[in-house]
Amino acid sequence: MSRWIGTSFKMTKTRSEAASYAARVRAAVGDGIDGVQPFLIPSATAVSVVADTLGPGSPVLTGVQNAHWDDEGAWTGEISVPQAADAGARLVEIGHSERRAHFAETDDTVRLKTAAALRHGLTPLVCVGESAAARDAGRGADVVRAQAEAALEGQSDPGAVLLAYEPVWAIGEHGRPPRPEEIAPALAALAELPARAVLYGGSVDLRNAPWLLELPGVQGLFVGRAAWDVDAFLDLVALGL
Repeated sequence: MSRWIGTSFKMTKTRSEAASYAARVRAAVGDGIDGVQPFLIPSATAVSVVADTLGPGSPVLTGVQNAHWDDEGAWTGEISVPQAADAGARLVEIGHSERRAHFAETDDTVRLKTAAALRHGLTPLVCVGESAAARDAGRGADVVRAQAEAALEGQSDPGAVLLAYEPVWAIGEHGRPPRPEEIAPALAALAELPARAVLYGGSVDLRNAPWLLELPGVQGLFVGRAAWDVDAFLDLVALGL
């Protein structure tokens, strides 16, 4: 099984900056790296640029940070999964905690978007994670499992879904790196589900990536700002070997 190593650019990088990043990754990865599945998730404006720079059939997957559950319609400001695929995306990030907190993403919409990605042959990357309050109350694993089960419920191929475990208290500018014992219960709960792989994300960097990759139940890393520099991203890919 390959280790998944990827990053989301979030709301950073112009098209030229994204293309430069992708070109460096293409040169470093070549025809692929045994045992590692790299992926890049740029902003929507740069998806086609990144996909085109990586080239057709690239071993590096391009993704989108969000897509609607309907194939088309009057959904101002949204993009559909077919549109994402047309731009070169092969992966769809769904349900990030920022989307849940600020854009009314719910377990129901996460499930609908997961179904849409599967319907069109794209890989859903479903983000799940608990708040600090849930963790401190001893409910972290239950919250995370409930989110993941809701996303997988009724799907045509739950074994094609990637789960990204990103504790809310560990992500973002003010997040803190986890201790192994803090994330082990949620990882154990996710390992029981029929997903393709479980990735960990949340204050990942070159210092903690080696031991995070060795945790039971972790099949990859979903990295934020620590991978916005392409050299750091390539170093993280090398750690996945």
